[in-house]
Amino acid sequence: MSIQFLRYQQIDKKKWDACIDKAANGLIYGYSFYLDHMAKQWDALVLGDYEMVMPLTWNKKYGTCYLYQPPFTASLGVFGNGISPLLLNDFLQTIPKKFRYWDIYLNHGNFFPLPAFNLYERINYVLPLNEKYENIHSRFKDNIKRNIKKSEQSKDTIQKNIDVREVILLAKEQLQHLKTPTNSDFEQFKKLYAVLFQKGKATTYGIYTAGGQLVASAVFFFSHKRAYYILVGNHPNGKTSGASHALINAFIRDHAGQNMILDFEGSDIRNLAFFYSSFGAVEEKYAAIRLNRLPFYLKWMKK
Repeated sequence: MSIQFLRYQQIDKKKWDACIDKAANGLIYGYSFYLDHMAKQWDALVLGDYEMVMPLTWNKKYGTCYLYQPPFTASLGVFGNGISPLLLNDFLQTIPKKFRYWDIYLNHGNFFPLPAFNLYERINYVLPLNEKYENIHSRFKDNIKRNIKKSEQSKDTIQKNIDVREVILLAKEQLQHLKTPTNSDFEQFKKLYAVLFQKGKATTYGIYTAGGQLVASAVFFFSHKRAYYILVGNHPNGKTSGASHALINAFIRDHAGQNMILDFEGSDIRNLAFFYSSFGAVEEKYAAIRLNRLPFYLKWMKK
């Protein structure tokens, strides 16, 4: 079997999504509808009759094509069964030369050392939920338990399936100092949420104060026995009341005992890593790659 490069119009989306469905390392980000919503453009590498697939999410600037990681898409890479270092290397070697710059994240099933490529390590945190809530709660760090109690004592209330626009509004306020995600990215995310909600694969949680103010919120997506903590919107007023701790605790309590992993989607940021690990979450390593084949007169742009 050979690996072929397919332009977007050539991709058989039914076969593509079937591959993502069955892949041992399948993730929600790999589905065609997810990529259609969040990637500016995407083509693909396909092994055989869709035994393995790799989306190539790309854009163009100053006439140069480059691979990039779309917003709200924690990792991509090669999806399938029986992935080996040799196969991963073959996929990466098959990426067309027209993509002169790469800055992409591969998934946890692609975590191999490859001599031909300078892969670097990233850290995700995941929490198995396949135990009774009491067992999971017993492993929370003391500071998490204290903050959950603080929220309860403040008479905060938990609501599910709140309007996703409320979560987005809080998230945008939090991220306003960053260039990404853009307003357009959030609009696309809202459309993606609607698609997944209709499929029963998305929900929202919110923590409201006694006065009715939303102080913590989150969007969760579901696929491949994972719940993805995909978008978070917190108000500064919730920082001292333990609202975000209470929200995650509520989700864990609702889903404890299920054959599911809570995927925190990160993080390499030390404070967030400590926060997630304090719930008992453990590291899940994945690889990323940055490759620069830009001509010398453009290389300065990507330093």
